[in-house]
Amino acid sequence: MPDLATPVDKSSARVRRMFGEIAPRYDFLNHLLSMNVDRYWRWRTVRKLRPQPTAGPILDVCTGTGDLAFAFDRASGKQVPIVATDFCHEMLELGESKSQGVDSTSRIDFIEADTQHLPLESDTFQIVSVAFGLRNVADTDQGLAEMVRVCKPGGQVAVLEFTTPRRQPLKAMYGWYFRNVLPRIGQLLMRNNSAAYEYLPESVGEFLQYEALAARMQAAGLSNVRFFPMTFGIATLYVGTKTAKESGVADQGESI
Repeated sequence: MPDLATPVDKSSARVRRMFGEIAPRYDFLNHLLSMNVDRYWRWRTVRKLRPQPTAGPILDVCTGTGDLAFAFDRASGKQVPIVATDFCHEMLELGESKSQGVDSTSRIDFIEADTQHLPLESDTFQIVSVAFGLRNVADTDQGLAEMVRVCKPGGQVAVLEFTTPRRQPLKAMYGWYFRNVLPRIGQLLMRNNSAAYEYLPESVGEFLQYEALAARMQAAGLSNVRFFPMTFGIATLYVGTKTAKESGVADQGESI
């Protein structure tokens, strides 16, 4: 685990540069290193949230190349307007090129924007989501506050993020792979100047997990915050509802 006395550098400039460097092979490496399980995590996320065709648009922040946005688009039958934001121009270019290819009928609007300062109106979206991106936002609380702000009252805010399995021996085995094997494979195949695949385990190890992140989401103004570990806890989906009152208890959901 990283030395928490020396926090991971999550400055906007460093993160934007890093993702810009790895953008060309970002999708390939994600699917390879997760053995395509990342596709399943997004599918389960969309199924859990159940977007409604008449409930308003959907926002996916830190969208990268738009995989979760495309998953929402397919699940809604391409009937719901979707906004996908990211502050990395190179990632958005790839997302837009994907939307003009096999997903040429998609209703996704890609916007270059920092999650900490979204150029979007308040109380607008039925679902506001982020997949594997909240831990990269320099100020987690500010990012969550913006996600809650633009969500409609009664709408859902969802965070899909890597977590550390809680049970042994999987916890130890996964930790060893995540710290020692994954960074070397990623760096070998992705060759970049920002050590992106060393940053990954460091940022995951430092970021809030399980009850801690659920409590932070509740503090941001969400109620009925629950979390659902997936694939033995390698990834976890957190879901909360925006209400007029900042009430509710952060409860652990069942594994999905």
